[in-house]
Amino acid sequence: MKLSHLLLAILITAIWGINFSVIKIGLSSVDPFILAGIRFTLCALTALFFIKKPDVPWRYIIGYGLVFGIGLWGLVNLGIKAGLSAGIASLLLQFSAFFTILLGSVVFKESLTRYQIAGFALACTGLLSIVFITDGSVTFAGTLLVLAGAIAWSIANIIIKRSATKQIFAFLVWSSAFSPLPLFLLDWLVNGSNGYTALVSHVDYRAVLSILFQVYPNTLFGYWVWNSLLKQYPISTVAPLSLLVPVFGILGSMAIFGEAISSLKILALLLIISGLVVGLYGYRLRCLLPKKPVISQRRGRR
Repeated sequence: MKLSHLLLAILITAIWGINFSVIKIGLSSVDPFILAGIRFTLCALTALFFIKKPDVPWRYIIGYGLVFGIGLWGLVNLGIKAGLSAGIASLLLQFSAFFTILLGSVVFKESLTRYQIAGFALACTGLLSIVFITDGSVTFAGTLLVLAGAIAWSIANIIIKRSATKQIFAFLVWSSAFSPLPLFLLDWLVNGSNGYTALVSHVDYRAVLSILFQVYPNTLFGYWVWNSLLKQYPISTVAPLSLLVPVFGILGSMAIFGEAISSLKILALLLIISGLVVGLYGYRLRCLLPKKPVISQRRGRR
């Protein structure tokens, strides 16, 4: 990969990691479902006029929009609102990689490798260690909500794979159009008109900047660049860089909210990322190791 493209990919992972802190800023004055609804409204309105509908059945586009918008980001917003720190949320969401593998084994009859099983076990050890963090950055409800969001993300991945679309960015943009109305309706059902009243009376420049960041740098620019890199380089070259997202997520939370990074958090980070590396790339790494030379012994004739 060219150095300029590598730096661009790292920039995108930084944007995606910092986005969790940006979401938390927006949640200070906007309800979780409304914040997600506005985000996807602007994503859809901005791009629908310029991007042609992908050539896939509507059921995939609608299904992805509902799962990705409500199941993923609606729940992640709720999890952060429930007290989970932005850094921990960015870390827990990486479990979607394992959930995708597990669902793929069921839906596509893909067998699990020993590396995937070992990696999942290692990452779960890191997840268990998070339970013992007592500095207020971890809540049980927030953890469950973000893990549920990770499951939703894995379902969204299965949907996009079943659709067999090659127009990934167009697929994401068009599916965004089906997220806002259910999100707005859910907030109304849960909170009545309180969320919308607060939106009018309490929204400030921080919430506006949070929404704009989520729409343009994070979603439209981020996915456009990432998908462009995936077209130019093998997936095995680009995909591993996504492991930087929780690193930037934790660094962003430290810088913006002053989140303390204890040795237990570092341990959890190392265990979960190590589990991802083993589960996703263990076989490739094993192949890179030098092979032991085979020494042939010739038996003398008797």
